[in-house]
Amino acid sequence: MIIIGITGTIGAGKGAIVEYLAGQKGFRHFSVRDFLKKEIEKRNIPVGRDSMMQTANELRASHSPSFIVDQLYEQAKKSGKDCIIESIRTPGEIESLRRKGKFILIAADADPQVRYERIKQRNSETDRISYNTFLENEQREMTSTDPNKQNLSRCIAEADYVVQNNGSLENLYEQVERIIQSIKNQIE
Repeated sequence: MIIIGITGTIGAGKGAIVEYLAGQKGFRHFSVRDFLKKEIEKRNIPVGRDSMMQTANELRASHSPSFIVDQLYEQAKKSGKDCIIESIRTPGEIESLRRKGKFILIAADADPQVRYERIKQRNSETDRISYNTFLENEQREMTSTDPNKQNLSRCIAEADYVVQNNGSLENLYEQVERIIQSIKNQIE
C-alpha cells in the first residue's frame, strides 16, 4: 500500500491532483477538509476557513500534531489500497506518515494571482473572499513554530515532489504522471 500525501498553497491544484490519482490511477481519497467539515458540523458552527483552521488546531493540540492524518491513515489502512491523504498542513503530520511505511509527499504551488482566480471559480464556502483576504489567509498558514498549527512552507520544503501548476490541467496531469512513474520505479 502506498500513501500519497498532498500539500500546497491555497488554490494550487491539490484537488485536481487528487481527482487525477483517484480517477485515473484508482487511489482511494481521504480528505482532511472532509474530516474537519464533519467535526465542525458536530459542533454546530459555520464551515469556513477560520473554523476549519481553529478546529484542526484544537484537535491537534488536544491529541497530537498528527491526530487528523492518523485518523485518516487508519481508514486508508483498512482499505488496503493505494491512497491519497489530501491537505497535509503540519510537519508533524508528515513525520507520522513517514514512520508508517511507503509515504510520498507531493506539494502543489502556483502564482498567487492564478490561484486566486481558481478559488473564485470553485466558489466553495471557504473561497468567497477578497484577494487581500486570500493573501492574508495564506500568510497565516505559511509558518508557525507551534507544532499544532499550519506550516505550509515547511511542508512544501519537505515534499518529495513539487509541481508548479501555472498552466493547463493537461500540464498538471503530465507532471503527476511523471511522479507516479518515478514512484513505481523506486518501488520496483
